[in-house]
Amino acid sequence: MTYTREADHGTPPAVATCKSVTLTIDGDTVTMPEGTSIMRAASLTGCSIPKLCATDNVESFGSCRLCLVEVEGRNGYPASCTTPIAEGMVVRTQSERLKQLRRGVMELYISDHPLDCLTCPANGDCELQEQAGAVGLRDVRYGYDGATNMGQAKDQSNPYFDFDPSKCIVCSRCVRACDEVQGTFALTIEGRGFDSKVSPSQGQDFLSSECVSCGACVQACPTATLTEKKVVQIGTPDRAVVTTCAYCGVGCTFRAEMRGEELVRMVPWKEGKANHGHSCVKGRFAWGYAQHRDRILKPMIRASVDEPWREVSWEEAIAHTASEFKRIQAQYGTRSIGGITSSRCTNEETFLVQKLIRQGFGNNNVDTCARVCHSPTGYGLKTTFGTSAGTQDFDSVAEADVILVIGANPTDGHPVFASRMKKRLREGAKLIVIDPRRIDLVKSPHVEAAHHLPLRPGTNVAMLTAMAHVIVTENLFDEAFIRNRCDWDEFMDWAAFVAEPSRSPEAIEPLTGVKAEEVRAAARLYATGGNAAIYYGLGVTEHSQGSSTVMAIANLAMATGNVGREGVGVNPLRGQNNVQGACDMGSFPHEFSGYRHVSDDAVRGQFERAWGVTLDAEPGLRIPNMLDAATDGTFKGIFIQGEDILQSDPNTHHVAAGLAAMECVVVQDLFLNETANYAHVFLPGSTFLEKDGTFTNAERRIQRVRKVMAPLNGYGDWEIVQLVAQAMGLGWSYAHPSEIMDEIAALTPTFAGVHYDRLDAEGSLQWPANDAAPDGTPTMHIDGFVRGRGKFVVTDYVPTDEKTGPRFPLLLTTGRILSQYNVGAQTRRTANEAWHPEDRLEIHPADAENRGIKDGDWVSLKSRAGETSLRALITERVAPGVVYTTFHHPDTQANVITTDYSDWATNCPEYKVTAVQVTPSNGPSDWQRDYADQARHSRRIAPLAAAQ
Repeated sequence: MTYTREADHGTPPAVATCKSVTLTIDGDTVTMPEGTSIMRAASLTGCSIPKLCATDNVESFGSCRLCLVEVEGRNGYPASCTTPIAEGMVVRTQSERLKQLRRGVMELYISDHPLDCLTCPANGDCELQEQAGAVGLRDVRYGYDGATNMGQAKDQSNPYFDFDPSKCIVCSRCVRACDEVQGTFALTIEGRGFDSKVSPSQGQDFLSSECVSCGACVQACPTATLTEKKVVQIGTPDRAVVTTCAYCGVGCTFRAEMRGEELVRMVPWKEGKANHGHSCVKGRFAWGYAQHRDRILKPMIRASVDEPWREVSWEEAIAHTASEFKRIQAQYGTRSIGGITSSRCTNEETFLVQKLIRQGFGNNNVDTCARVCHSPTGYGLKTTFGTSAGTQDFDSVAEADVILVIGANPTDGHPVFASRMKKRLREGAKLIVIDPRRIDLVKSPHVEAAHHLPLRPGTNVAMLTAMAHVIVTENLFDEAFIRNRCDWDEFMDWAAFVAEPSRSPEAIEPLTGVKAEEVRAAARLYATGGNAAIYYGLGVTEHSQGSSTVMAIANLAMATGNVGREGVGVNPLRGQNNVQGACDMGSFPHEFSGYRHVSDDAVRGQFERAWGVTLDAEPGLRIPNMLDAATDGTFKGIFIQGEDILQSDPNTHHVAAGLAAMECVVVQDLFLNETANYAHVFLPGSTFLEKDGTFTNAERRIQRVRKVMAPLNGYGDWEIVQLVAQAMGLGWSYAHPSEIMDEIAALTPTFAGVHYDRLDAEGSLQWPANDAAPDGTPTMHIDGFVRGRGKFVVTDYVPTDEKTGPRFPLLLTTGRILSQYNVGAQTRRTANEAWHPEDRLEIHPADAENRGIKDGDWVSLKSRAGETSLRALITERVAPGVVYTTFHHPDTQANVITTDYSDWATNCPEYKVTAVQVTPSNGPSDWQRDYADQARHSRRIAPLAAAQ
């Protein structure tokens, strides 16, 4: 679309109210909700009142004095941004006196502002420039002699934007955006009067300060004080396309603002229903990987992983792929090949990969990265509630009185949602954090948890059962809800189980390491504090009892009646951008799209009629089973779309052995990732900027992904899968992803009402979206559970088989950090490296001192599965006996350490509990050096082919 700046009505909408107010503005009668500001009311009727300090992303401030109006019957000239409308009010936004006042105010601003508009990067996109014209300023009477704030040094420390205090008008918009929107409180106004200036933290530069580079300040700035470096380099945009971020499961909507075929900036879209105009450092700035020099743009093949890659045409690569898969099946049998779908790709692309495997390969050997993160969510919530997804939308948190966060770190993993959560906490909601680490939410500016339960890794089920013990034995459960909505007999069985003395907080204290009185207080708060919402992440699911923990969470919610309305519920925070969608699309070996089992004759018959083939009724192999079968010699070929299993899956040595045993490994990705070291065919993928489709975020919100630029590799990912299918003899003929979505809607009951025209018109839909729920479903289980009656499940605590002992006395748990994403393939190829250039091992000072380790020292991290080396970070964020690291850098290979223990129901790996020993080291291990050499060797491209 053609570039136009988003409308800014100056102040936020009024708090929802049923009452309306009728007034007159410049002779026109208008009716608006009570509480609306005069400025917003005027803007909504097409009347633009000059403003500088006002913007509708933050609360009104009333400091610039440019938006003065006249109100009949009132003295003076009130600021329209801070004055609410009233019944019968008569407002004039223009008069000779108002013109004089506004010009006088603007003269003062301009007298202390550089007049370099022609060379300023904000020229043509500057509100100060625009408002000077709006008030008719043509001359400045005060001159430019004497003291000014011009000529101050720029702060260019941040890799994405510059701060030029010479152009600052001290409107406080950036400070208020940091406080109100982001909730970091990293900016302040330092000094008074003429000496007032914006300052990050305590006079630090932006990079060194507490600023998290979310971009809220840059977006709020009305001048060129805060300017993105890309705008300086490229110029202002000339068109914009609305699309959806391809990082985490929040699913932020952005305006991709372009100049020709160059992306200038990603601006969070105010109409985005998941993010409401906010963003984080990844979505806002870390998109440069799309044009990174490491990106592979031509298909490549090789006969052996010991040989260099040979660039080939698309025709040869596709024909070779199909030929190899056919050969392997003819030699080893139908079930000797399979594939992995991607949670980074669109719903449409994921659907096509599982269709290729089921229709083209003739088996159900399909799995997805959700296996290694949220498969217990699917199992646990389907068992208890009847659906494999969370119950609420993100907006629901605004109605929560108690927020329980368990096994999640929202400020790092889901920062835009975390900002909204922090806003609700600042408003008075109470917070319970159950996590081995002292995550930022435990205590940060204006936010402090009422209870932090720093349990020992692996004891989630024991902890939740102890909380249930308190709720049952103290009669804090909601009997009416349970009798009306759940199976009472199952509840009684569960209640008798949790009420046993052996499951009291006192009894489990030696297991969890958490004081019994804290557990009791937290349980009472959750049960009696009003609307209580649970948010959880991979610290719940990536355990041998992941499914049990999800069901234990559901038990708590049902027992207290915290399901089926705003402000409550059970809410998994999905890790990657389309984990929910990948699961919805039938990426598991036992399920078609919509979570329907492959053994169901009626469901299978529906797909057979649509696809014109007979489908296998037997579930296929999961990723771990594929690797096991490969080492056993029965699984020989795999198609991997957008997933780096060598870095992301547990027990790296076993993954490598499985891949090495295969005869045809096909990788479809952007870069030669770690898995590609074992690949025989590389099909270059496309980024989210180069494709059309949809993503489904953690709140079941289906949103459009729109092509911003032509694919640099020549094809969208869905087109590549279609070419492979056609070469395999399938008659696919999709012309556009919208046709794939039409097929998804026809075959998937929860998506029956989803079509591109509706998504384009309405912005998004939350499934189920069908005849029963034509407008989608923001809140699930309102009148009853999808399965009928809610099911209480007895969840006995079973200690993990991974034990500490004299050789391995510490427990390792893993997680993410704000600036990096998953295995880092994208973010490591951006300036985000400035914040996290390497994985570090967090270790408590007592454990470090016992081992003679100082901050920054190289240490060896060893488990029963393997060994690696990295630098130590000494911190009290972890408890004694617990160490922590991230997994964003392949140089670390953190998953060399993790074992192949997994969840009893889903095979989700137990990343969060690994017994380890930490000792001083002299640098990277021999294994790491050998691996780096092997990777460099594997990534060679034949000189002749490269030249061609």
